[in-house]
Amino acid sequence: MTGQTVASEPPRAPRRPSTRNVHGISLTDDYAWLRADNWRAVMRDPSVLDGDIRTYLEAENAYADAWFAPLGDLKGKLVAEMRGRIKEDDSSVPAPDGPFAYYSRHREGGQHPLACRKALPDGEEVILLDGDKEAEGKAYFHFGHWRHSSDHGRLAYSADTSGSELYSLRVRDLATGTDLPDAIEETTGDLLWSADGSVLYYIRRDAEHRPSLVFRHVIGTAPETDTLIYEEPDKGFFVSLGETQSRRYGLIACGDHETSEVHLLDLNDAAATPRCIAPRTEGVRYEVEHHPDLCGVDALIFLTNADGAEDFKITTAPVATPGREHWSDLVPHRPGCMILSHTVFSGHMARLEREGGLPRIVIRSLADGAEHAIAFDEEAYALGMSAGYAFDTTQLRFTYASMTTPSEVWDYDMASRRREMLKRQEVPSGHDHAHYVTRRLMAPAPDGETVPVSLIYHKDTPLDGSAPLLLYGYGAYGITIPAGFATNRLSLVDRGFIYAIAHIRGGTDKGWRWYADGKLAKKTNTFTDFIAAAEHLVAEGFTQPERIVAQGGSAGGMLMGAVANLRPDLFAGIVAEVPFVDVLTTMLDDTLPLTPPEWPEWGNPIADESAFQRIRAYSPVDNVAAQAYPSIFALAGLTDPRVTYWEPAKWVARLRAADTGERPILLRTNMDAGHGGAAGRFDRLDEVALVYLFALRTVGRAG
Repeated sequence: MTGQTVASEPPRAPRRPSTRNVHGISLTDDYAWLRADNWRAVMRDPSVLDGDIRTYLEAENAYADAWFAPLGDLKGKLVAEMRGRIKEDDSSVPAPDGPFAYYSRHREGGQHPLACRKALPDGEEVILLDGDKEAEGKAYFHFGHWRHSSDHGRLAYSADTSGSELYSLRVRDLATGTDLPDAIEETTGDLLWSADGSVLYYIRRDAEHRPSLVFRHVIGTAPETDTLIYEEPDKGFFVSLGETQSRRYGLIACGDHETSEVHLLDLNDAAATPRCIAPRTEGVRYEVEHHPDLCGVDALIFLTNADGAEDFKITTAPVATPGREHWSDLVPHRPGCMILSHTVFSGHMARLEREGGLPRIVIRSLADGAEHAIAFDEEAYALGMSAGYAFDTTQLRFTYASMTTPSEVWDYDMASRRREMLKRQEVPSGHDHAHYVTRRLMAPAPDGETVPVSLIYHKDTPLDGSAPLLLYGYGAYGITIPAGFATNRLSLVDRGFIYAIAHIRGGTDKGWRWYADGKLAKKTNTFTDFIAAAEHLVAEGFTQPERIVAQGGSAGGMLMGAVANLRPDLFAGIVAEVPFVDVLTTMLDDTLPLTPPEWPEWGNPIADESAFQRIRAYSPVDNVAAQAYPSIFALAGLTDPRVTYWEPAKWVARLRAADTGERPILLRTNMDAGHGGAAGRFDRLDEVALVYLFALRTVGRAG
């Protein structure tokens, strides 16, 4: 390929072998030294990173920068294009809550959001929180959550200034615009108000960086006097905070990828203690909503997979007796139709479900059980619900987009069935959906399954196999990659790329079974599905081998590492963003933040020798071989607590040592950020541009 070599020699990480014995097998890691002994401290202060490690990562960054340097003009053009598609002073649709409507927006040229409100019906805007001002002087800044108190007098908000997902929590007096002395450090960013606004609930992480400790903070008191109201005993469970739509109850949700348990917190009682709804049962998941008068009963409404409801059902039980023995079906389980979420209002329930790979919203009248669906016509699309603040309302807000249709925000009256579009995503530089084509294909997998693949391409792109193609995949945790609208990818599509999303096993695109068939002992289905999608796109004449660039991040980065090992001949290039590639070593280390909670997804190789052997057989780092690899671009974040920086660093070091080809293997570590990369909306475009430059140069389209 043109332009695939770099004049300067790439960095070579020194080999410092470290050996241990696991299940009678000797494991040697030549690059274990890249993991800083003080990694917890580095999460909080990147400047304390070991000098040898920093020197190596900076050498890798310099090598990558040198490879991209000849493309500086094209990078500037890409960034300008992508920025030109952003409405710089964009704002969300205001959400009414009592006398005010709350929303967020950006100012022209601003990197970070502003939290705003207006008095109804037509008051002047008041900026409650200015993200650009808060970010001044900080290398990294990202808001976690913000939430106003029910009396509208205070705003609680959280922010991360290192990328390590350790959020500082503050409370702002909205009358004066100043922060109270109530400063709470190293939280998860979750927050919840009591009904009277006198108490704030939040979560702290434990010594292993896991969210497990729920505290009650009385406004105006010292944080060190806060009361611990819940501590999760299982190191494999994470804890989060939520609230019912009725706003009567707070929810302390505990769980891993297979099992959940929810504790109810009465928000009308500032001294309330959590109450377990239904004790955890392995393999049973449930989410909770509330209705104070469901057919005369103060009731909880559950979304659950209990009793073999693989694709979930909706049940109810009295608040007074919420245990599973009292659950009664409201919406029965229907195999193949997966219920994704539910929201309960005073007169209606809205649920988001997916069948045949496509989502829909179903509205149910709580008075008589009558149901209807909100219908859409496109071949592939993305759909979401936004409940807002109100409970006693017939209005549901939803979002709709397709790969060619910009995102739309609608209000839907659940009683009259009338819909009103409130906003359509504006593309300032212009967008004509008629210039693009979106398709949905079904690729045959080796075991007879069919894998959905969503496509977008320009209408003038030749479909004779000559087009380059970017194939994106994830395939884990039941997460579905929506076939929605993204302006950035048009910079590739307008240059002749076909952009494709492979909806592989490990997600829930075709129901819960689709997820179960892509985890644990069936994990390799994820990899073979992705390869099958690529091969089908070749067979159907969309592209050719060596013209495909594969992309995935985090668990999708593991997918990238696996397919690079399995089928290096099929891909011209691989983009692996914060890739989870050192799977065996990480799953053998129960001191890392995500290891115990991840065992239900991958298996526990410490306790289970079969899981050890299975993970060892596909873990990308452990299966790097002496072969010619595609061009590879790995991106990492120094303060990433989810996929630690040393995973991609070790992977690239092993690839360099084993690769028999001459294509570039690049590693670029953001030394000021974590899992999500740069936090500023324009800074992030620089990272996206690098990915696109890599793809374009790899297939010879950078000229």
